[in-house]
Amino acid sequence: MTVVTRIPGLRSRSPVAGLRRRTLSPLGVFAQSVATTAPAGAMASTPLLVIAVAGRAAPVSFAVAAVVVGLVAVCIAVFARRMAAAGGLYSFTAQGLGPGGAYACAVSMVVGYGMLVAAAFFGVSWYGSALLARVWAAADAPVVAAGLVVVLAAVVAVCAVRGIRLAGRVMLVIESVSIALILGVLVALAVTAGPAPPAPVTGGAGGAVGGPVGVVLGVLPALAAFIGFDSAAALGVEARRPFASVPRAIGATAAVTAVLYLVATLLLLAAPGATAGATSPSSAGDGSLTWAALLMDLGIVASFGACALAALTTLVRVLFSLARDGVAPAVLGRTHRRHLTPSVAIAVAVPVLVVVAVAGGLAGAAPAAVFSGLLAVATLAFLVTYVLVCLAAPRFLSRIGELTRGVVVAAVVAAGALLATLVVVVLNAGVGLLVTLGALVLVGLAGWLVLRRRRAAALRTMGVYDETTTADVLPAA
Repeated sequence: MTVVTRIPGLRSRSPVAGLRRRTLSPLGVFAQSVATTAPAGAMASTPLLVIAVAGRAAPVSFAVAAVVVGLVAVCIAVFARRMAAAGGLYSFTAQGLGPGGAYACAVSMVVGYGMLVAAAFFGVSWYGSALLARVWAAADAPVVAAGLVVVLAAVVAVCAVRGIRLAGRVMLVIESVSIALILGVLVALAVTAGPAPPAPVTGGAGGAVGGPVGVVLGVLPALAAFIGFDSAAALGVEARRPFASVPRAIGATAAVTAVLYLVATLLLLAAPGATAGATSPSSAGDGSLTWAALLMDLGIVASFGACALAALTTLVRVLFSLARDGVAPAVLGRTHRRHLTPSVAIAVAVPVLVVVAVAGGLAGAAPAAVFSGLLAVATLAFLVTYVLVCLAAPRFLSRIGELTRGVVVAAVVAAGALLATLVVVVLNAGVGLLVTLGALVLVGLAGWLVLRRRRAAALRTMGVYDETTTADVLPAA
């Protein structure tokens, strides 16, 4: 007769049971964070935005943004080295800021990753329909763009259900090819165009942009290029040796993308104006698109596709974790019997995000406005998330008696810089963005009040994470 040994203090079942534990390789974890940032797409577009305000000081803006992101990575690593959680940063924040901070972080993550998926869907349809219009004029129609979103969403959903190991391979290949493609185009353009000073630009107030003011303004879009670099934190349950592979993947993503953005910025500065059409899908159907613009748009489409898959992978694990916490519908905590992925959360999230992605286009809004609006909401949500996790890190270490001066400095500098960025963005936001943010805040507050009344106990214990079980210690049992 087999006797099952019980060990005091250990659970017989992990709170996040149902996910495939400890199977994802370090390379797969790294691919998740890299794909979420969509560096290929960001390399082709974000440097142009930074150059527009910072001029030849654009590399300084990216360097400042990289330092801030690096400090955020230090704060995230405080938790990632000590716990594995499917909820990522909101589960981490719960350990330092309690239920209020955890709830605010969870809402920010759902909004941030949700809008990032929707923006990636829309980006693929925008650039993809523009490319198709070169051979089929009717491809410019909003219905065709909506059809591309539906097709992409179906492919992404299938890959997400099949499992993170398959998704990791797909994302890594797509992003690697896209980065190589865009770097090759930028190098060729820099060589053929030759060095020349960029055209002078003026700020919104009519003054010349550049110098210290331009550098500060350039940090805003530069930070946006890094959003999602933390997404590997949601794979702690599924990663092999998560306490090592997750923090390394997050730090490596911040470093690699920073180098890519700096290189892309320097190449664009060496070829001013040569790539103007490469990131403007609206000009793709007029016959003037160059080979460089065509290749860059292809790379951007592929990068957005990988981004959609990676961001969805993180989003559904956050929803899964919230369900296991008891603050979201329990059905979202169910996993696929064979693939052990949050299949119900995928089935619920994807249709909603498809509607968000296609609504603006079908309503007749300008594609650039829809895309920038989705990214603006996502960026602000991510900034709030990063502020909260930075504030939580020193409090968590103080609680367990391991606080260090370095973490305090990193948290204070990063949180201060991010809060300043948030203030600047909100003060300069348009009416539409302010209304959207106000509505999201009201919905979040309403959800908090409802949960405090109906599920107060679940709120108090938010932040579920993977725990050692009896089977981990005694496999034979």
